[in-house]
Amino acid sequence: MIDRSTLPAYDSAAMHAPLPERIDIDRAVAAGRSYTGVVAVDRFERLAPSLADTQGEVEFSLQFEQNQLNQSTVVLTAHARLPLICQTTLERFEYPVSIVANLGFIVREGDEAGLPEGFEAVLKQDGWVDPLALIEDELILAVPLIPRRPGSDAALAELAIADSSATASKPNPFAALASIRRPG
Repeated sequence: MIDRSTLPAYDSAAMHAPLPERIDIDRAVAAGRSYTGVVAVDRFERLAPSLADTQGEVEFSLQFEQNQLNQSTVVLTAHARLPLICQTTLERFEYPVSIVANLGFIVREGDEAGLPEGFEAVLKQDGWVDPLALIEDELILAVPLIPRRPGSDAALAELAIADSSATASKPNPFAALASIRRPG
């Protein structure tokens, strides 16, 4: 028989629940619901075209709460190593991403101004939110427009030096035109 007096008190708000497809924002905020876990990168269909492949995982945490103005918010954290193609070397590399985002739920776009500084607005649609879409939006924003593997700038500089020395050794094709140019 289990001695229940030695067990910690049950705290439903502190429990970590599996990630559902949709979350009722008001209920999650009222309960202080927390979701923590790992999601395969291949689940993010909108992110996939920006990646070299869809291998890997994203660790995430979503903490629903009310901010100091009693607005419904979620603190989203995500950590991943996204597979990208370096635009300098054209090689695959893993880009480390670490995100902490304070998101405030709004009903209309004009409500964005009512959020405190440091909060990003998320439109509340029918009172529900897709948690994977929240995570994916932040990952998409974290991908650089021109991915470059660390250290690739040195390779680019070497290519530029090699290109400039090759160009300097070639005669200027317009030099012959200078000799026939009429002064005027």
